[in-house]
Amino acid sequence: MNKNIKPFAILLAALLSLAPAWAGPEHNHGESTPAATGNAPKRLPDGSVFLPKNSQRQLAVRTVVAEERLTPQSVELTGRVLMDSNSGGRVQPTQAGRVEAGPRGLPRLGQRVQKGEALAVVRSSASAIERGNQQSQSAELRAQLDLARRRVDRLSQLEGTVPQKDIEAARSDVVSLQQRLAAVSASVSAVETLTAPVAGVVSAINVVAGQVVDAREILFEIVDPSKLIVEAQAFDVALLSNIGAASAAPALGVSVPLSFMGAGRAQREGAIPLQFRTTGSAEIPMAVNQAVKVLVHTKSMVKGVAVPAASVVKSASNQDLVWVHAGAETFQARPVRVAPLDGATVSVVDGLKAGERVVTQGAALVNQVR
Repeated sequence: MNKNIKPFAILLAALLSLAPAWAGPEHNHGESTPAATGNAPKRLPDGSVFLPKNSQRQLAVRTVVAEERLTPQSVELTGRVLMDSNSGGRVQPTQAGRVEAGPRGLPRLGQRVQKGEALAVVRSSASAIERGNQQSQSAELRAQLDLARRRVDRLSQLEGTVPQKDIEAARSDVVSLQQRLAAVSASVSAVETLTAPVAGVVSAINVVAGQVVDAREILFEIVDPSKLIVEAQAFDVALLSNIGAASAAPALGVSVPLSFMGAGRAQREGAIPLQFRTTGSAEIPMAVNQAVKVLVHTKSMVKGVAVPAASVVKSASNQDLVWVHAGAETFQARPVRVAPLDGATVSVVDGLKAGERVVTQGAALVNQVR
């Protein structure tokens, strides 16, 4: 009997192991992990990036063929935007007083004004003592004027018996006293009209209606946005005789051409000031007192590959590199050494060969693929 039961038990256990297992209502293994696709952007073991064509279109990746050519060796300086003294100006009152709006009201920031246009009115606000002295002097002049007029009347009645020169002298005294009285009376409530010294755009406003201001206080600043001065600091005296061209870079990818005006012959905080003027008649995307990067092109030439500044990105070790389109869907990182050309382009002087396709747009996105 035991010999028949043992084979049957073994067979039953085998059948139960083949039957499907069903989880209970409270049993949960979690959601299944999706299978990894082989057509997704990823960083390969050798450091290159696999980027499918559809991902390249989504990231708007653009490339250009590298061409080696001679480029001017550049020096990067720190500069600051200044107002051109010939095309900009400041509006200051010559007397203390209360500010009133002009015919068109007080100007607004960015408003374009013409030379000689009235911007505001300053009404004199003398102290009580000064006003009392002026009124006292006016009263004294009125009394003298009244006596001078009576003297002229008496001498006129005696015309022919008194010398004519005495009559003319008396009349001259009357005219002089009238002018002095008018001047003193006007000084009590003098009004000064502030006008624009140049044509341009209002760049700064330091006053509101009704404000009491002092003499020589700067109320408005007017600049011509197409004519600005950029002052840079140079620490190498030899650079003064080796300046070819220059440009300012107020932002990444923006380049403003400059023309060299001259250099100071006295050091300022250990540096020599260099002044450049913006060229052209279009408005410059810079503001007065803005700190900018000035790229001075020397007369020395160096071989390099000119690429947009956006092509150069930083590696994890803070090293400059560019991405090269090595295959249809493969991009390789190349450590490079660059020299600035202007605000929009740089020259790769080492690490890149002519004929390679360099990523010019979307390099930062390619660099983020992991």
